[in-house]
Amino acid sequence: MQSPLVRAALPPTVSLEAAEGGLPRLSVANAMARAQIHLHGAHVTAWQPAGHEPVLWMSRLSSWETTKPIRGGVPICFPWFGPHATDKGAPAHGFARLLDWTLVEARDDDRGATHLSFELPPPAPPAPAWPHACAATYHVTVGSSLDLALEVRNTGTAPFSFEEALHTYFAVQDVRAIEITGLAGTDYLDKVGGTTLRNQGPPPIRFAAETDRVYINTQAACTIHDPGARRRIVVRKSRSNATVVWNPWVDKARAMPDFGDDEWPQMVCVETGNVNVHAVTLAPGASHTMTATIDVAAVG
Repeated sequence: MQSPLVRAALPPTVSLEAAEGGLPRLSVANAMARAQIHLHGAHVTAWQPAGHEPVLWMSRLSSWETTKPIRGGVPICFPWFGPHATDKGAPAHGFARLLDWTLVEARDDDRGATHLSFELPPPAPPAPAWPHACAATYHVTVGSSLDLALEVRNTGTAPFSFEEALHTYFAVQDVRAIEITGLAGTDYLDKVGGTTLRNQGPPPIRFAAETDRVYINTQAACTIHDPGARRRIVVRKSRSNATVVWNPWVDKARAMPDFGDDEWPQMVCVETGNVNVHAVTLAPGASHTMTATIDVAAVG
C-alpha cells in the first residue's frame, strides 16, 4: 500500500497497510513491542510490550470512517475538550482526531525503539470554532514504554488559548475491581450530573458508577492497579496540569453507537491533558509540548 500521507522512508520495523474501512495504518514490530497507529487522527490503536497483554482498549463497534473518530486507543483531543464553548455545531473534542495526519519521520534508535512523527494539516480557512493559525506535531515512540508528545505552535500574529488531551483508553480485567493511585488529596471537577468541585481525599479511585472527573492542579503520575490482569499500568506526564478519569458505566455505554453495551467493564480512561481551567495560552511564535509516558509491569 502507498499513501500520500507517508512522507518518510519506513524502517524495516514499520509497515503501511490498509486497515478497517480502508484507513491507512502503520504497524510497528520491534524487539521491544508491537503497535498500530492510524493516520486518521494520528491515532494509536494498539501497544503491546513484549511479554505483556495489550495495554490499550479498543471498542469492537468503533467507526472506521474518515468523518468519524475512532473509539478506543489514544484519541487526540485538540484544540478544545468536550463540546465547543460557543459553537454547538463544532465536533466534540476538537478536529485533530477527525483529520488525517502526515507521517514526516520514522526511525529506529540505538536501543531498538521506533520513533514516528506526525504533522497535523493546516486548519481550514478561519471559522467561528477556530479562527487561529497553528501547527501541531505528534511524536510517538514505541518501545518497552509508549512515549507520546504533542507539540502545538502558534504560527499566527495573535495569541490564542487551547485545550488538549491524550484521551487514553486502557484495557482492564474489570473496572469494578481496579484502583487508581497518585491523585490522593487532589481537587477534581465531577462532571456527572453537572460540574461540582470535590476533593479525592486519601483513598484511591475506585469505580462503582459512571465516573467523569477532571483532576486539576496535578502533574502527578497515576498507577492503575489491576489485580484481575495481575499487572499495573503507570502514566507519567510533563507540562500537563489536568488528569481526566472516565468510565461511562451502563447507561452511557448503551447510549453510544460506537461502544458495545457490555464493554464498559473492560476499560478505563486516564487522560493526560490541559483542559478547563488549565487551557494553555500561546503567544505568537511560541510553542508548548505536553508528554505522556506509559509503562506496564506484571505483579504477583
